[in-house]
Amino acid sequence: MKKVSVITVNYNQPKVTEELLQSIFSTNTYPDIEILVVDNGSKTNSVPEWNQKYPDVRFIRSEENLGFAGGNNLAIKAAKGDYLFLVNNDTEFTAGLIEALVRILDQNQQVGMVSPKIRFHQQPDTLQYAGFTSMNFNTARNACIGEFEKDKGQYDDKTGPTGFIHGAAVMVRQQAIAKAGLMAEHFFLYYEEMDWCERVKRAGYEVWVEPKALIYHKESISVGKKSPLKEFFMNRNRILFIRRNAPAISRLIFYFHFCALVTPRNLLNYFKEGRTDLAPQLLKAIWWNLRHSKNSTDLGYPLNKI
Repeated sequence: MKKVSVITVNYNQPKVTEELLQSIFSTNTYPDIEILVVDNGSKTNSVPEWNQKYPDVRFIRSEENLGFAGGNNLAIKAAKGDYLFLVNNDTEFTAGLIEALVRILDQNQQVGMVSPKIRFHQQPDTLQYAGFTSMNFNTARNACIGEFEKDKGQYDDKTGPTGFIHGAAVMVRQQAIAKAGLMAEHFFLYYEEMDWCERVKRAGYEVWVEPKALIYHKESISVGKKSPLKEFFMNRNRILFIRRNAPAISRLIFYFHFCALVTPRNLLNYFKEGRTDLAPQLLKAIWWNLRHSKNSTDLGYPLNKI
């Protein structure tokens, strides 16, 4: 039997993280797991209290916010499992979740990563994810399969390869990480899991979805309010993802598409919406990519504003 390391990252959400732990304890029947929680530079250090409250969980404290990738990488380095199950701290487990994902990796040695089906926690009959389409590298666009549909089991027989895993819940083969490397920490927010997928594929593995496994995600079904932080990193990292992963001809097409179509359209929308504060973030994201290498560790954004 393979050992599974369940990994999650907490950032200023101790109550949410504890709700995840309780869902694991109340639903899991897989016998060989370890749970690792990274406190990613939260203002209040809950680790001493948690060590007393949850003696069977391993807690790791980072004194600074390392971002999504950096926080997960801390735990990946410490994990002892053959398979690593990375989950957002705002998810909740269901019965048989780990067993279903382990079965995929046990029976399909070519699979490096697998995500379960995801439903919205606040609307538990509604799908958030049942797979992704492949990336159009010319436009950096793809689609989330099943998103916002009522789950009637219509995807439950669609087990198999998918465009990308979902960053909220993914089980990864330790051997695939050894070949592909850890997540790229300089993405910090957004696109790091998609970049990781591409590197796992290049290492010779497939990326799958298993809709028979289910997890709930507390992410709102409504579109989140735009913020300068989100606008900067979404645009910076969209460009960076293409720079790191697209073929040369696709990169050229994307650069033209982004500069000639996306940028003018977005700037116009900012002004229409009265969000002129977002315009500098888009331009800053483009400027960052012009000035930095695709492996630069300069985030381009002050940590004290994140």
